[in-house]
Amino acid sequence: MPEATLADVMAELTALEDPKTRRVNEKHGDDHGVNLGRLRALAKRLKTQHGLACELWKTGDSAARLLSLLICRPKAFGRDELDAMLREARTPKVHDWLVSNVVKKSAHAEELRVAWSADADPAVASAGWVLTADRVAKKPEGLDLTALLDVIEAEMKEVPDRLQWAMNECLARIGIEHPEHRARAIGIGERLGVLKDYPTPPGCTSPFAPVWITEMVRRRQDGAAA
Repeated sequence: MPEATLADVMAELTALEDPKTRRVNEKHGDDHGVNLGRLRALAKRLKTQHGLACELWKTGDSAARLLSLLICRPKAFGRDELDAMLREARTPKVHDWLVSNVVKKSAHAEELRVAWSADADPAVASAGWVLTADRVAKKPEGLDLTALLDVIEAEMKEVPDRLQWAMNECLARIGIEHPEHRARAIGIGERLGVLKDYPTPPGCTSPFAPVWITEMVRRRQDGAAA
């Protein structure tokens, strides 16, 4: 399907729409009914087509936007383009894929991380914290981890859900990756109790930071000892 037009792709997305999938997605705040496995298979057939990706994004349709994020060239977007796209990406899955699949691969990721983290819009700020958590794990040089913990301790309990999740991830990453801050990270998690009662399926790790940190550290230690 290398020469697909926008109309071709939108027709295929319409054909993939499933009411049951839509009902499940709507429970999580998303507004599309396309199975993500089928969406990824379509993206694999299309391969990278940045022009088509931009057209798909402009439709405003969530399934089309998710597909666009899979076939675009992340490094082709300018800083202001990415900022505008994030502010338009109001559904959780589009927001998550934009940050994970595109912004993290962009040359503008660090500049946007700093700007977004301080944004007054909690949804935008959450993207900044997701990028910060990623940097804590992969490239912490230059980050003030103590200051990050100060902000998390002071603010995470009361912020909206999406921002709270992102800050909680950053808290866990600090505790997992940086032993010198582990005790404080666990202590903050225990005092705030954020996501302590989150329902976790059997076999999955709780997002409650003290449990998450302890479990990931244990796995690494077991792996090193094996």
